[in-house]
Amino acid sequence: MIVAATSQQLPDQVSPPQFALSAALPHQIGGAQIWALPVVPADGDDSSVALGPGAAEAGELLALDLLAILEAHRATGRTGEVITVPVVHDEVELLMLVGVGDGSTTAFRRAGASLARAAKDRASVATSITSIAPEGALGAFVVGAMLGSFGFHWRSDGPTERPVSRIVLAGTSDDAADEELARALAAGGAGWRSRLLATVPANLKTPAWLAEQASEIAVAAGLEATIWDEARLAEDGFGGLLAVGGASASPPRLIRLDYAPRKVTRSTPTVVLVGKGITFDSGGLDIKPAASMLAMKRDMSGGSAVLATMAALRDVDCPVRVVGLVPAAENAIGASAMRPGDVIRHYGGRTSEVNNTDAEGRLVLADAMAYAVAELRPDVLVDIATLTGAIKVALGQGTAGVFANHEGLAERLTEASVASGELVWRMPLVRDYEDRIESKVADGDNAAGGAGAITAALYLQHFAGDVPWAHIDFASVAEAPAERYEWTEGPTGFGPRLLLAWLGSHAPLEGIVE
Repeated sequence: MIVAATSQQLPDQVSPPQFALSAALPHQIGGAQIWALPVVPADGDDSSVALGPGAAEAGELLALDLLAILEAHRATGRTGEVITVPVVHDEVELLMLVGVGDGSTTAFRRAGASLARAAKDRASVATSITSIAPEGALGAFVVGAMLGSFGFHWRSDGPTERPVSRIVLAGTSDDAADEELARALAAGGAGWRSRLLATVPANLKTPAWLAEQASEIAVAAGLEATIWDEARLAEDGFGGLLAVGGASASPPRLIRLDYAPRKVTRSTPTVVLVGKGITFDSGGLDIKPAASMLAMKRDMSGGSAVLATMAALRDVDCPVRVVGLVPAAENAIGASAMRPGDVIRHYGGRTSEVNNTDAEGRLVLADAMAYAVAELRPDVLVDIATLTGAIKVALGQGTAGVFANHEGLAERLTEASVASGELVWRMPLVRDYEDRIESKVADGDNAAGGAGAITAALYLQHFAGDVPWAHIDFASVAEAPAERYEWTEGPTGFGPRLLLAWLGSHAPLEGIVE
C-alpha cells in the first residue's frame, strides 16, 4: 500500500487478484463461484465454435447444452467475448464462456482482462483457459487479468467495485507454469504500481511524496536509494530541474535507485533508466488550456514506469546492474517561474534557451541524462517520458515511439515490445532537423516546433554522449480514453512490462555490449 508523506493520506486501494495453479479442472475445484471455460473459433468455419477442457464435464454436471447456449448467443469465440450463464447448483453460481480468438499471446492477455472485468465483485474463479495456452500465453493471461482488474478511488465510503479475489488456473500445473506465473505476477504487479502512481492526484503526489514512495520501494526490493533535495540539486548544478520546479511550493527532487544482480562482478554492465517525473504540468507561463491540464497529474508516468521497473528487477532475475533516475518537479506558475527566453545551465555545463516553458520534460531529462553519462558511465542509457503531443499525432493512442542511436538496442526494445504487449514503433532521428534545435544564445533551444517528437529526441541526444541510447516517448499511450482489455480508463502506467521483458531476458545487452 502507498502511504502519504503529507497531511493528505491515500485511502486503502483495491488489490489485484491472487492466482493459483491446479492440475484439476474447474468442476473438480471446490469453492469457486465462477467456472470460466475457453471458447475457440472452429477451424475453417467462422460461424461455429469449439469448447475447451472442462466443458464436457461442466455441461454434464449442470445438465446444460453449452454448445446450444453458444449458438443461441451467436458466439464467435473472438478475443475477449464473454458469455455469462447463471446456474442453480451447489457447486457454482456462474459459468463464463470466454473467447480466446486466434490463440496468440495478445488474445490470451485480452481474454484474461475480459474475464477479470466480468468477474468483479466475486470471490473466486476457476478457469481452464490457460490449459490450452501456448508458450508465453499463460503469463499474458495473468497480466491481462491483473491489469483489467485495476481500480482507483478516493471516496469516503470506499471503492464502488472490487477485483475478483482469487483466480485458479485449472488444468495447469508444472514447473514451467510456476516460473511463468511468477514472472507474470512481477510484470503485472509493476504495471499496476505504475498505473496507481500515475493516477494519484497531484495535491498529494508532490516531488517529495514521490521520493518517499521510491524510498519505500528501495527498502522492499533491496535497492539502494539516494534522494537530492533542492539544496543538493543547487549545489550539484542541476539547473534544468531547478528551473522547471522553481515556481512550485513543492520543491523538486532527483530520485536514484540502484539494483545489482545476485551474481554481480566488476565486469557486470550497467543500464541507466531515466523517467520523466513531472508531478503536475500547468505548462508554466506558457500555460496550457484548461482541458489540456486535466490529465497532467500523470505527466510523471515515465518516472512511475522506472520506479515500478526497479521494484521488480529481482523478481525477473535481471542479470545486469540497473540505475533508475527520476527527475521530479511540478511545473507551476509563480513569481519564480522560468520565463520564455531564459537560459539555464544543465548538469555538466550545457545550456538551453527556454523558448517554451511547456516543453519542460526534456529540461529535467537532460539534467538526469547528463549526470548519468558523467558520473555513472553506463553501457546503455534509456529514457522514457510522456514528452510530446506530436507522437500522438504520428502514432495514435495505442503505440509509443522509440528513437535510438544504436541498432542493437532498438532491436532488443522492439522484441520486448512484442513479448510484453506494450507496443513501440521505431522513429527516425532525422539529422536534417538539427538546425531546429539550435539557439543563437545557448547550446540548444527547447522549443523546436515542427516534427516535434523527432526534434525533442534530437535535443535529448546531445545529453547521451556516445552511449548506446534510446528514447521512449509514450505520450501517445499514457492515457486510455475508455476501458479496453487490459487498459482501464485513465492513466495506463505504460512502460514497466516493456522494460522488464527486455531487462529480464537472458541476455538483454546482446548485440549492444561486447
